[in-house]
Amino acid sequence: MPLWTVHGDGRTVAAGAVVAPTERLGWPATVAMGVQHVVAMFGATFLVPTLTGFPVSTTLLFSGLGTLLFLVITKNRLPSYLGSSFAFIAPITAAVAAGGMGSALAGVVAVGVLLALVGVVVQVAGLGWIDALMPPVVAGAIVALIGFNLAPTAWGNFEADPVTATVTLVAVILFAVLFRGFLGRISIFLGVVVGYVFAAANGSFDVVNPATGTTPAEAISEAAWAGLPQFHLPDFIEPGTWTTIAMFLPVVLVLIAENVGHVRGVATMTDPSVNAHTGRALIADGVATTLAGGFGGSGTTTYGENIGVMAATRVYSTAVYWVAGLAAILLAFSPKVGAVFNSIPAGVLGGVTTALYGLIGIIGIKIWVDNRVDFSRPVNQYTAAVALVIGIAGFSMQLGDFAFGGIVLGTVAALVIYHLGNLIARARRTGADDGGPIPAVGPLGGDPLDDAPEAQAGRT
Repeated sequence: MPLWTVHGDGRTVAAGAVVAPTERLGWPATVAMGVQHVVAMFGATFLVPTLTGFPVSTTLLFSGLGTLLFLVITKNRLPSYLGSSFAFIAPITAAVAAGGMGSALAGVVAVGVLLALVGVVVQVAGLGWIDALMPPVVAGAIVALIGFNLAPTAWGNFEADPVTATVTLVAVILFAVLFRGFLGRISIFLGVVVGYVFAAANGSFDVVNPATGTTPAEAISEAAWAGLPQFHLPDFIEPGTWTTIAMFLPVVLVLIAENVGHVRGVATMTDPSVNAHTGRALIADGVATTLAGGFGGSGTTTYGENIGVMAATRVYSTAVYWVAGLAAILLAFSPKVGAVFNSIPAGVLGGVTTALYGLIGIIGIKIWVDNRVDFSRPVNQYTAAVALVIGIAGFSMQLGDFAFGGIVLGTVAALVIYHLGNLIARARRTGADDGGPIPAVGPLGGDPLDDAPEAQAGRT
């Protein structure tokens, strides 16, 4: 792996310049920025284990280890933090309810292995086949239905304490619109802090947890400052495990889209040659997810929160991420940190997930907008419409010993309707097929009126 060269004077970044992945600022600035990246990822990373019942400290540990693995596998040329992926929330929740944590971890491992294999194929064959399998209308539908499928879970927590949930939700929104830059990007984390303080002031920490026989305040005070995280092993023997694994497979499509988007984003802001590491990025995330699932952590993905921090600071140095990964590992060895997160009241989770799950859905819709999907075409209409209703309503189907939920069925529906619909429409020449992105209205960056007949007459 290449070593870092010092950028400029090591203290400042010139106007219009960026600190490249193979560069770094002075070590004090690098360490400070690494800690900042930990703060940026923390709000979202701890939510996944908190919502699914996985150990928070274990997830943090494999988040940090996964980040370091990612840097090694991508030859230290692709800056990224691997945090907990929201795409795992729905299948993990369902798997834990059906077969326990062991079955859920088996699903995480399966996703990691499959993602790594996809990465190998991409490294050898390129990205073209992924674009063909998941064009924007399909990719957007899959991402959106995963978020909207979680709506009932958000409501379940919200109704447990509507007042605290409302305070938390309002705080998340206010922080997002009141603050610019970094504080605005961690609005979810700040909203949780506000909700947590509000719940504490209203006596939530004096309520005894029936499962442990202690109050949250007692659990936090009794937890040690240093100690080992809890480790759990996947269970591939449980009869229902292979049924639950099917629920996890659509997550692979989401992780592919997230990783490809991350690489393209970094390439746009630094150097186009970064795109050559797309296959390695998929392999790295697959290996990190497999490792996490093998010992009790949540599946990982590249984090948009940290891309935002890089865009704001113009520092893309991988040295910063080595610091962030090591800092996360150190935090993982504090049971007290885990106890604090495990004490978050249901109302707080209800408020923040109402926003968070909706935002996952909106990311899918943004894919449609960014790629100008033509929803006047019937194939595109039905691809999105059917997939979303299946996901939101939570359709389910039992085939022998296998049970398929809304995410699996919605994903299959999107793929089948799009590809089979296009095949039929093009064979019949009905015009119902996907005709590609809607053309831009008027010349980009110009005045559409310039090409009006009056303007043309004026030129002659």
